[in-house]
Amino acid sequence: MTPTRYRAAGVDIEAGARAVELMKDAVRSTYSPQVLSGIGAFGGLFDATALQAMAAPVLVASTDGVGTKTKIAAALNRFDTIGHDIVNHCVDDILAQGAQPLFFLDYIASSRLDPEMVATIVAGCAEACRQAGCALLGGETAEMPGVYAPGEFDLAGTIVGVVERQEIVDGSRIAPGDCVLGLASSGLHTNGFSLARRVLEGRDLREPVEELGCSLGEALLAPHRSYLPAVQHLRQSGVEIQGLAHITGGGLVDNPPRILPQGVALRLRRGSWPVPPLFRLIQAAGCIDNAEMAHVFNLGLGMLVVVPASQADDALAILGGDAWRVGDVIPSDQQPHVVFA
Repeated sequence: MTPTRYRAAGVDIEAGARAVELMKDAVRSTYSPQVLSGIGAFGGLFDATALQAMAAPVLVASTDGVGTKTKIAAALNRFDTIGHDIVNHCVDDILAQGAQPLFFLDYIASSRLDPEMVATIVAGCAEACRQAGCALLGGETAEMPGVYAPGEFDLAGTIVGVVERQEIVDGSRIAPGDCVLGLASSGLHTNGFSLARRVLEGRDLREPVEELGCSLGEALLAPHRSYLPAVQHLRQSGVEIQGLAHITGGGLVDNPPRILPQGVALRLRRGSWPVPPLFRLIQAAGCIDNAEMAHVFNLGLGMLVVVPASQADDALAILGGDAWRVGDVIPSDQQPHVVFA
């Protein structure tokens, strides 16, 4: 089959080559001396010699996507933020176990390859990788007519990081009396968009909304926050981090129990942190009860940090004004769970 026939079937090889050409400088800007292979290699090569200086290095890996946030980006024809979303989501996932990112790989699939759109997404990935000290080691751009509807695309990523074995944060030291701090989210992050889109259907995404201070689309596309700098600052300041819960799919209900040992529950106090207006707007538009909101969305808390009560005030002072004391750890004879007070 000639390239012309292949293009007629829905796949444009030349567009793929142009996308690579447009993105290569952004990708290379993330390279460190550890990156041994350039763009176009069948596999990314990363020199792990530096890990030999660690006592007992443990690799930590995660793969995730941005869900139907892609539909908001497509509706607004704006693709400069969603690359940050996928990188920061993955960074925060491995950060929950104390890991520092090493390298990241992206995956972009669409019905028709738009080189400029792909390059814009990858540029966002590259910028987020640079901020995290992480190499954008490779990726895949797939044109899949018949699988994706026209105008639709998907974005996913894989990250690999490292942590000293003795510094793994696994929640095993969490005990009754520990304090729970909540770090502010920047919005929905990458979860809950299917519900948000359903209840906000028909609204003009470009129209300014007074209570949001911006348009609805801008609020929905606010990039996922990376908590790497905040957590690093806490650790460098000597704060004992007993547990870290990244609030992703499942919201404030399903994520905290993932780090709790047997014999305890996590009690969150409603009203102890400000719920951003975007969540209140979604709740009102959909007549959603408090229980479901907490089960779907982060409600303004993107990461929970469990610290000894004796260090809570110091930790809050280190974190500044975008963190709050939102709860505590209590004894429980049930499976680990969250209690709202």
